[in-house]
Amino acid sequence: MTDSWVNSAEILGSDLPLELSGTGNRRALLMDALREAVRSGRLAPGTRLPPYRSLAADLGLARNTVADAYAELVAEGWLAARQGSGTRVAERAAPVTPVHRPRTPERVARPVHDLVQGQPDPSVFPRTAWLASARRALAAAPDDAFGPGDPHGRPELRRALAGYLARVRGVRASPERIVLCSGAAHGLRLLAEVVGGPWAAEAYGLPFHRELLASHGVGTRPLGVDADGARVDGLTRHDRAVLLTPAHQFPTGGPLHPARRAAVVDWARAAGGLVVEDDYDGEFRYDRQPVGAVQGLDPEHVVLVGSVSKSLSPALRIGWMVLPQRLVAPVVAAKGEREQFSSATEQLTLADFIESGAYDRQVRRMRQRHRRRRDQLVDALHARAPHVRVTGIAAGLHAVVELPPGTERSAVRAAAWQGLAVEGLGDYLHPGAEHATPGPRASRTHRAGAAGNADAVRAAGPADASPVPHRDGLVVGYATPAESAYPEALDALCRSLPPAGPPSATAAPAPPPPPAAP
Repeated sequence: MTDSWVNSAEILGSDLPLELSGTGNRRALLMDALREAVRSGRLAPGTRLPPYRSLAADLGLARNTVADAYAELVAEGWLAARQGSGTRVAERAAPVTPVHRPRTPERVARPVHDLVQGQPDPSVFPRTAWLASARRALAAAPDDAFGPGDPHGRPELRRALAGYLARVRGVRASPERIVLCSGAAHGLRLLAEVVGGPWAAEAYGLPFHRELLASHGVGTRPLGVDADGARVDGLTRHDRAVLLTPAHQFPTGGPLHPARRAAVVDWARAAGGLVVEDDYDGEFRYDRQPVGAVQGLDPEHVVLVGSVSKSLSPALRIGWMVLPQRLVAPVVAAKGEREQFSSATEQLTLADFIESGAYDRQVRRMRQRHRRRRDQLVDALHARAPHVRVTGIAAGLHAVVELPPGTERSAVRAAAWQGLAVEGLGDYLHPGAEHATPGPRASRTHRAGAAGNADAVRAAGPADASPVPHRDGLVVGYATPAESAYPEALDALCRSLPPAGPPSATAAPAPPPPPAAP
């Protein structure tokens, strides 16, 4: 119902009339009036608002209309609601001057706090140890290191990586099977060119990877994801490859179940497919020993892709692929006649960094730091938002803060209003996930056991055309902020979360469904 109307109510006897006028949805008009009162300073930080029942009676509105308006403004950061103290204007450093500003907080030019996943704190890069390795590597470098680069990669680094990956990740590879690249994205680009498509991919994953594959003519089909990782029983003989994050599913967390690890290898053997294992943070496990790489189960059907972007810095453009023997020559040929992506001197430096033990020391140091950061995040949420659940915390550089249904987008907007950069879990959902398998057939793989997994996968057939239920949540990266900035970032996060309470009073309206695909 829409109409043109004017009404007013005093707020706690403050003689400040709340004017609502115009044509449109009444909840939207009430929210605009409250926002303007806060912007102008007429409603000072800390001012207590009347109970929504009272305001609804004064304005002649339905109670749910006022309750939903309060809930949305709480989610956006304009108001704050705490049990026992009512709803108040959110605390900020100073009243906002009444100047024109965009209505959507997403347009904040530069966030004050950064909890976006994906990179370590750049201030902790081991400059002294890296410089020492660079000096040793340059002093010992053969003359051919300063000529045209071999697209296979420097042999010194391939030897160092073969030993390190065997020791730490359980990888089975000789240096000849390792091809260096400029990062995981570069490795996927080369594999897309050599292997072709279509590929299957986890329903939750990096959109950048899916877009990169698509730009090389390789479409991806989503596999459902549950608490045991990817639903690999949805693989078919039509899939040329499957892209997985088995050590720590990105971004939902958790390792791939042992039965599913065996099942996906059996699928690759039976169907002639390829498992592409993105080992993006396999070294950072906190509560038990790291899970070994799937590549160790079958080196002829699994490609392990890794890089130093999480362990050292994304500024070092060095990654690697541990390939089946049959793919080494095609991938090297796809790179070209000369190395044009990764510096030979940086490859030599990383080789020395690994061989000298400095890389192990840096990983241990970062593992301790990330564990401490994770614990701070969990403790802060337990103290200030005990109604939310934190998952995916056993490994990696990020966690998922699960939210009540329908509140994810409002929480992202509220975070932007607080000057906090953070991403919603929905940002990582495959656009075709409405056709992936949600989970009822998972028990087939579990019951089959390792020996019968291939039969279980074949019997399951193709994925059901059933929707994957989206879980509202925030993907919180706890590695990026500096030590001094981290407590404030957590404070901003806690202020951005929807409060506990009944859905009618706390949950923001669900966003409209996406438009149907043409």
